Amino acid sequence: MSGLKGIVADYILGLPPYPKGRDWRAEEELVRLSANENPLGPSPKAIDAIAKSLKYLHRYPDGTGRDLKQKLAHRLGLSSENIILGNGSNEVIELAARTFLREAEEVLLPEPTFAFYRIVAQAQGGICIPIHLRDFKIDLMGILQRVSSRTKLIFLSNPNNPTGTIFTRLQFKDFLGRLPTGVVVLVDEAYGEYVTSTDYPFYSDYLKGEKWVIITKTFSKFYGLAGLRIGYGLAHKELIEQMEKVRQPFNVSLLALVGAQAALEDEEHIERTSRMNKEGKRYLYTELARLGLPFVPTEANFILVHFGSHATEVRHKLLQEGIVVRSMEGYGLGEYLRVTIGLPEENKRFIQALERWQKSC
Repeated sequence: MSGLKGIVADYILGLPPYPKGRDWRAEEELVRLSANENPLGPSPKAIDAIAKSLKYLHRYPDGTGRDLKQKLAHRLGLSSENIILGNGSNEVIELAARTFLREAEEVLLPEPTFAFYRIVAQAQGGICIPIHLRDFKIDLMGILQRVSSRTKLIFLSNPNNPTGTIFTRLQFKDFLGRLPTGVVVLVDEAYGEYVTSTDYPFYSDYLKGEKWVIITKTFSKFYGLAGLRIGYGLAHKELIEQMEKVRQPFNVSLLALVGAQAALEDEEHIERTSRMNKEGKRYLYTELARLGLPFVPTEANFILVHFGSHATEVRHKLLQEGIVVRSMEGYGLGEYLRVTIGLPEENKRFIQALERWQKSC
């Protein structure tokens, strides 16, 4: 079939493909350190709640997500009117682009960052303007300098993927104070629950000001529910009301709703996840330094490691030993690999494989 140019918009034809990693397959016995998943798996309470709900699969879920919104609102000290639910936080990001972005308006985003931002913006006809990181961190002042009368949307990932770095509370306050009105800022906090820095911005601070800010969060990472696809957004009531107009009815499944509610209540699993990530990060920092492998200090559950010209070779060597890590070629960081912090035995197996590779060089 030919002639697509005549029926598909140029900005759709020119969409960059999402840089995919290796698909997960249940039958493969691999150490999967490539997708930033919670290696502990989901909360046992979430599994139990999901199992009990299986008999209701013939029923539509609550299209408003009332119970989950109320639970989140209580936990976050907000109103349910400040919350929108999505089929993963990706859908909330897409809803924001569909709601606020018009064709030919500008979208500012860090480079490199989560590839999905560019895809959703360009799919709406937005003009994407990348601003390169500075010392692996988002350059907020550099972004401000590129704001124009055509700027409508700014994407910020905090922590940033794939670097794991953050901008601080004071930096973001200064950024918002200098930002013109009429620009929507979306802050993606997919990895926010892993942050240990005391300088990390609070979502509640975003909602007190007069600037248009949306925060997106997910149950995929810290809460281990990636397979259920559920996330949420936080914003001023006025923004949420408009995004709700373009949200699909029943966009979040019944199982996702009950699983997320139960996950929020499992304090033991939450504490285990946090402790495991902190301990795993300390171990990997120590071992990578011992091996002489530079890395970017992280506030997330992954580490960006520099292998220079050997990055592709190392990735293939690790795969031969049953260890999957993430290539960064699609992010313009071909000399790096992104490694998820795994279980203690997975982290150790990864380091041992690197030791064998170094000895073979």
